[in-house]
Amino acid sequence: MTGEDQQRVLDPERDTAALKALTHPLRIRLLGLLRQDGPATASELAAVTGESSASTSYHLRVLAKYAFVAEAEHRDGRERRWRSVHAATTWSNGDMEASPASRAFLAFSRRRQVEHLAASLARHEADTAAGRLAPEWVEPSGISDLTPRLTPESLTELWEAIDRKLTELTARDATDPRAAQVVFIAAGLPLAGRTPGRTEADGATDRDAAGGAGEAR
Repeated sequence: MTGEDQQRVLDPERDTAALKALTHPLRIRLLGLLRQDGPATASELAAVTGESSASTSYHLRVLAKYAFVAEAEHRDGRERRWRSVHAATTWSNGDMEASPASRAFLAFSRRRQVEHLAASLARHEADTAAGRLAPEWVEPSGISDLTPRLTPESLTELWEAIDRKLTELTARDATDPRAAQVVFIAAGLPLAGRTPGRTEADGATDRDAAGGAGEAR
């Protein structure tokens, strides 16, 4: 949902080492923080994550080795600043089915996105309660858990439509002073039909417990 020039496209055959580097929880968090909040030093990231600056510095160097981050313009000469090289990391889901390692990376990254959603929700609620968000953000904010029936072609078309519209709106609002950072996470997860004897442990949870209540946001 960013321009192609802002994306890092990973290939599971050529980028095995880079994929492995991203499966470390702290590295993926550091990369996310740089993308979300902009350039920072290892010490600044240590303060946010609760890690030591030695640890964040080491993991930033690993990310730099695989071209996920790079040195940013320094405010002074005392400490190195880092920036994300790309706005997003992407890949072909089909290609990721090629090996157990790439499938494991895909599962890891999706679960990290779910964790990011939970953290973003908590931050949004805290910002709203503290009055840090303008009142006009109340109405459009929210989460949708609709459960439409779609073909593979229609789900693909939906992703493409979301991508086009988000690119259009981001460009339109680029110079608007009212624009704020919005965490937008979308999911399209087909489910096999429920069969007799399957339990929640098999991944077939009750619809009301698992979501799908159909809220508009």
